[in-house]
Amino acid sequence: MNLDGSRPDAVSKAAQHLAEGELVAFPTETVYGLGARADRDSAVARIFAAKERPRDHPLIVHVADAQAALAFTPALPDMAARLITAYWPGPLTVVVPRRLDIAAAAAADQDSIGLRCPAHPVAQALLQEALALGVAGLAAPSANRFGRISPTTADHVRAEFDLGLWVLDGGACSVGIESTIVDCRFDEPVLLRPGQITRPQLEATLGRALGERGGQSPRVSGS
Repeated sequence: MNLDGSRPDAVSKAAQHLAEGELVAFPTETVYGLGARADRDSAVARIFAAKERPRDHPLIVHVADAQAALAFTPALPDMAARLITAYWPGPLTVVVPRRLDIAAAAAADQDSIGLRCPAHPVAQALLQEALALGVAGLAAPSANRFGRISPTTADHVRAEFDLGLWVLDGGACSVGIESTIVDCRFDEPVLLRPGQITRPQLEATLGRALGERGGQSPRVSGS
């Protein structure tokens, strides 16, 4: 089913579908995501099945704002809070400690979780509508079969999946590559995946160099 993301009633309908534990593909400024409520493991399992994705590959959770992020983490580390202030909403994912009573399936049972607040107006509207229905955030990897090119239009998504998938059409994605990912769990932040927000930008914001990925780094989406 195709829904016009410019219509408030379509966004509300998509949010209700997500609240019921179903899947909805939606646009972000990076790529289209295949979304399910992150606080319900049975809903997240539908993502893995649809994408044919191994369940030990964690998913990024999209939230409406920094306050909503606190549903998934005991507290935002200082480095994460500074990056969030500078770049949210936007194409930046921060990896932080996970509250162990939520989003186990989305995090692939790790004690860390990747959180992002997308800037796309349709994504923002959807997340706010879902939050009002009690959905803390949306697990949403790229809306394509595992190992294939990430979609940047609703047509790309429809070409990947059967016609039963709900697709919230918000036009072409403006960035077109996945979000930058920074691990903020320890004293030294680490760049896990490059994206539109660059290492020099991040280092200027934090006033320090980013570390290199090492053995303590978690598995992350798209890495």
